[in-house]
Amino acid sequence: MESISTLEIWQVFFTRLWPVWLALAIIFAAAYQWRVRLGVIGRIFDSPIGLVGLFIVLFWVFSAIFADFIVLFDSLEQSGMYRRKPPGTLNTAQGIPYIFGTDTLGRDLFSRMIYGSQIVLLIAPAASLVAYVVGITLGLPAGYIGGKFDTVLSFLANLVLAFPVILLFYLLVAPGIRETILPNIMAGVFFIFPILFAMMIIYSRFAERPRVLIPSSILILIIGAWLYSGLVFNADPLGIVTIDPGELNIFAAVVFTTSPGVFRIVRGLTMDIRTRDYVAAAVTRGENPLFVMIWEILPNARGPLIVDSCLRIGYVTILLGTLGFFGLGMEPESPDWGSMINQTRSYIRLVPTIVLPPTLALASFVLGLNLLADGLREQSLKD
Repeated sequence: MESISTLEIWQVFFTRLWPVWLALAIIFAAAYQWRVRLGVIGRIFDSPIGLVGLFIVLFWVFSAIFADFIVLFDSLEQSGMYRRKPPGTLNTAQGIPYIFGTDTLGRDLFSRMIYGSQIVLLIAPAASLVAYVVGITLGLPAGYIGGKFDTVLSFLANLVLAFPVILLFYLLVAPGIRETILPNIMAGVFFIFPILFAMMIIYSRFAERPRVLIPSSILILIIGAWLYSGLVFNADPLGIVTIDPGELNIFAAVVFTTSPGVFRIVRGLTMDIRTRDYVAAAVTRGENPLFVMIWEILPNARGPLIVDSCLRIGYVTILLGTLGFFGLGMEPESPDWGSMINQTRSYIRLVPTIVLPPTLALASFVLGLNLLADGLREQSLKD
């Protein structure tokens, strides 16, 4: 079969990614211009390691956003004539090359790798964000108030953390569990926390201004109920907010396994920061405990939390890859990177490059997050 040269492969590769290069140039130029106002994020330009990590992470973010403009084939399109073909093989019927070759079903590896980034960036950051909201909502009062509330929550967190994470993850996404209502119950509990946290912010700021507090609270409850109905019950009346049952199961499992770790970090930071002079000054002014936790303690814990969030998203990405590799959670035809590695690993001897695209994609994204975390940690120490 016809094929293109190695040089032409890379030419097509870089050309197809033009939306990504353009978006990266705009973002980096704007961020450099406003780096002083961006705080610790803006100071990442002073860290070469962090800058490389940010570049890699944003590369995959924009690849996911502009996937429809980048790919050459549909990620599910199969071709019996082009099974397990090496990089550069030309589809003579369409006159388009398979940049990274094809898998066992004749599907384009480049297109599946790009579309796979959408799955990773949909679940890993979103689930980590909800886990952080859960951990912050419970960790702040546990560390600040203490008492029996802290004792009970700390015990429950340690109980979850006592289980091996991979084993617990495996159990939560097993087919037998997914067919029950347990994922919906877990999701129903976890998705309450973003609404609760938003209400805490509004109340702490406008407790003495009912004209602002009441309309803001009603708006949050309406928006929260709309999102909640779509995500938990798949009953959005507008048909906008929806989530696949398999993705919901994975989402709930990620939050369940990671939020206890976030809780412990937030609790520890709160117990340390509550002894600072500016917290004592806020208490002396007569500020309520909720205001002190949200506006005095939490902003001063942002450095460690931002660093941990990068590492945690990378950790969740590895967990998702592991699940995909073992065929758990996502649908079999899903282009997630773990499934791609599993589907292509048996043919390494025939086509040595067949497993490289998903493997390098997974490794590079996690590497980027780790480098970004190192850069942010380095800069946060200068605060």
